[in-house]
This record gives sequence, C-alpha cells and structure tokens, in this order.
Amino acid sequence: MPLLASGPGSAGKRADWAAQRSEPAEGRGRMEFAAHAAALSGTSPIGGGERVALPGRCAHPGCRSGWTRLWKNRTTPIFEGGWACSLNCLAARVEASVWRERQGGKEPGMRHRPRIPLGLLMMEQGWITQAQLRRALDAQKTRSGGRIGEWLVRQGAITESHVTRALGLQWSCPVLSTETHPAGNMRAVMPRLFVDAFGAVPLRMVGEGLLYLGFEQRPDPVLALALERMLGVRVECGMVPESDFRAVHARLLDADFPMVDLVEAVGEAPAAKLMARILEKEHPVESRLVRVHDLLWLRLWLRPRLGALPEQGAVRDLVCSIGGSW
Repeated sequence: MPLLASGPGSAGKRADWAAQRSEPAEGRGRMEFAAHAAALSGTSPIGGGERVALPGRCAHPGCRSGWTRLWKNRTTPIFEGGWACSLNCLAARVEASVWRERQGGKEPGMRHRPRIPLGLLMMEQGWITQAQLRRALDAQKTRSGGRIGEWLVRQGAITESHVTRALGLQWSCPVLSTETHPAGNMRAVMPRLFVDAFGAVPLRMVGEGLLYLGFEQRPDPVLALALERMLGVRVECGMVPESDFRAVHARLLDADFPMVDLVEAVGEAPAAKLMARILEKEHPVESRLVRVHDLLWLRLWLRPRLGALPEQGAVRDLVCSIGGSW
C-alpha cells in the first residue's frame, strides 16, 4: 500500500506534510536563538510584538574575531562602557585609555592663576591693619616660615574663621561645614591614598548629583575633575576651617576603605597589560580609568551601581604610577 495516496490533491498533501515536518525544527532554532539573546540583553524573546535586541560586538575597533556576546560565553568584564571578547582586545582598549589619560593635556590651571596674597586680601576686607600684617610677616621671616594666617591667629589679630573666609575669597569657593559628617558613607568615594596625599575630604552627597569636597588650604581642581569623571557627579570644592578639617580628615583615614592595589610600571604598555589582567580576573560589571595628577586610577565596580556612592565591598581600586611618579 502506498504511503501517500495518489490522485488529485496528493501533491498539495505532500507539500503540507513536508511543511509540517520542517516547521518544528526551524521554529525551535528561532526560539533558541531568541531565548539566548534575551538572556544576554534582558529583552523578551518573542511575543507581545517586541523585537529581540542583539547584543553588542567587541568594543575594540581592531578586533578581527567578530565575536558577539550571543555566541561567546562571556559578558564581562566591562571597561568604560564596552565589552571585550578576549584578553588581547581588552588590553588594547586599556592601553588606548592609558595613552589618552597620559596625553590629556595640561591640568586645570587654578593653581597658576595670580591670586591676591592672603594678608592683603584680609587687610582689604578690613579684618587686619597694615601694622598687624607687617608684624606677622616679620615673624614669618625671622622664624623660618609658617603660614601668614597662622601667624595672624597666633598674634591675636584674627580668628581661624577669618582665615578660612579669606581662603574662600582667594580661591573663589565657598566655606563648607563639617557638621554631621558621615565618614562611613564617604570612605568609598576615592582611595585612602588620595585623601591623605592630596589633603581632601569628601563631605557629603546632595541627592545623586552633587558632591562637596573640602580642603584646608586650597582646592585641588585636578582631583575634583577626576572624581566628576569617575563618579558621574558634579563636584563642588570648598574651604574648611583648619581645626575642623584635621578632625574630619583623621576620622576618615581611620575608616575602612575599598580594596586598593598600588602598582608601578615602567611604561604605558606594561601598565595596560597589568590593568587588563586584573580586569580579566575580577570581571567587573563596570570599570573606568582616570588620571589624577601623575597617577592613573582604575576603579572596578564588582556589582551593579545602586547610586553615585559605592557600597562597601562593591568596588576595587588600582592606583598606578608610571616611570617612578610616586
């Protein structure tokens, strides 16, 4: 007996039968493809009229593999918003960023602008007399240095508050308060090394977009710019009275900071390879590289961000010196 009856319409039946045999396998392939894409991109595979979003390719412009996350069992590390398909591609991207930061031009010129000397500024404000300023300058000269504001305070001409207000006028920045300083919340803003070496204290975060950064003598625009780029917030620098600053500074240095690696490299290429190996090992969900004076600061987010300020244990830092800039 023939498997399929012949006669009128038999050709159509055979075509329908063939379509039924081939359709499930083809449909399964489409569904598996869509489900894999959805798992990586977070979109619904099918249904509801939504389109499946294909994952991005390797972010290294010179990559020749053509791998996408869809076919590569690798979704991290993410460096500066891009995924790399291999250690070689990741190292190439990091090296380009190292070169960018090292060749980024001159640092902000706040420290090089001509400023009215602090003593003349206070005299102009009517806080001290010419005789008081002369006496403080003579003491500074004969006793081998010291800040002019300190001498004026020692001689009883002004208070510490006057010195802080004068510094704010000199550097065109506000005077900041340290009341209710949340040392625990501020410890992950930047590495302990920067707090200590650059004399800076992160004071408070307003909402999710403004960080106040306090200084004792003068603001550091280079550090402020690095924090803005790293955290994605606006940084407002200000002066803090000396006694308040030192108390908060000491308390902050005693806090537990995120893990940090301090490394030194002989050149840009070795530094990039070292950073790439750490990125490959930790597989951060986000990471970024910025320059802070002569140092390179790499921050790794080990978990997705929940806000501008990282949680304890959610980040890891690497500070790199190239060619002996420690």
